[in-house]
Amino acid sequence: MVEDCKKQSQHQSNSVCRSLRSFVIFTLFLVLFLCYYIVPIEFSASWALTVGLFLPEKISSQAINFSLKRVSAMSVESWKTLEPYYVAYPYKYNLVLNEPEKCQKENPFIVLIVPVNPSNKAARDAIRSTWGSQKLVGNKTVSTLFMLGLPTSEERETIQKDLLQESAKYRDLIQSDFWDSYKNLTIKTMVILEWLAGYCQYASYAMKIDSDVFLNVENLVNMLLSAPKHNYMSGLVARRGIVQRDPHSKWFIPKAVYDQPLYPPYTLGLGYVFSLDLPVKLVKTAQLIKAVYIEDVFLGLCMTHLGIALTDPPDGNLFSVFPVEYNRCRYSKIIATTTRSLRDQVEFWRDLLRPGPYC
Repeated sequence: MVEDCKKQSQHQSNSVCRSLRSFVIFTLFLVLFLCYYIVPIEFSASWALTVGLFLPEKISSQAINFSLKRVSAMSVESWKTLEPYYVAYPYKYNLVLNEPEKCQKENPFIVLIVPVNPSNKAARDAIRSTWGSQKLVGNKTVSTLFMLGLPTSEERETIQKDLLQESAKYRDLIQSDFWDSYKNLTIKTMVILEWLAGYCQYASYAMKIDSDVFLNVENLVNMLLSAPKHNYMSGLVARRGIVQRDPHSKWFIPKAVYDQPLYPPYTLGLGYVFSLDLPVKLVKTAQLIKAVYIEDVFLGLCMTHLGIALTDPPDGNLFSVFPVEYNRCRYSKIIATTTRSLRDQVEFWRDLLRPGPYC
């Protein structure tokens, strides 16, 4: 009897072991199946686009298709908000294209980041061939990147595919998943600051600079050699700016959005430079302040909330919001000015580089 019980118990134990072994084997096969068929198709594509890694040709093609499907799935009209002065920030935006190791590899003194429309490759190429090509001033390294949102035009699938190819060629594009439009410039600027805080905190300075601006990189770096390393933001500082209440104005702000008659001091958006301790502070402060779509004004509101004063440049002629008429002498002394055309940018740069005295 006892012998029979032992045999029965042993038989049951062996059955349990066999069942457990079968379950483990089945689970392993299932995991391998999922990894082989699903992960490379879906997960790897989105992850690769986010961190900006090169993948084998098969996976790269899948990544492109994934990105295009995500863009095409969104309605052409969905980027147009029903509330024209509402800014969807703070909000967690994700990176579609990224250069996470750019600052680590180049160890820049200053990072130049240009917000530009996804379709405006001509502006990016003009910058790459002019001031964006200047990588070294003395012993100070300069890095240049472009910040983009998602294209909103009917050709958005073609544009997105071209962007992926452009990114693979130049490795200088950062793209986030907000719609790229004028009313989203504040979002674009905050994503720039978030990127700097996350990927480039060990550089000394950064500059947000518009794509229609001529930049004298050497003069910029020379100004920063004696600039403060902390709580520093400079450019063309506007003080006691009047809030536009005319509904026909490009910069109209209703009282429901901002009820004061004057703005606090802010640096005009054509180009402003700041120390790299500020992005973290500005991102945190932006969570507490109602965002306005005029991005330079919003940063002024954040700086005022932080109690940090803006710094005027050492010379009032270094930054110009209106195009400066070209001559070698004058352009050899400025830092940034808007231009009338990309052709002007390129021609002015080439002329400034030719041998001979400036003045």
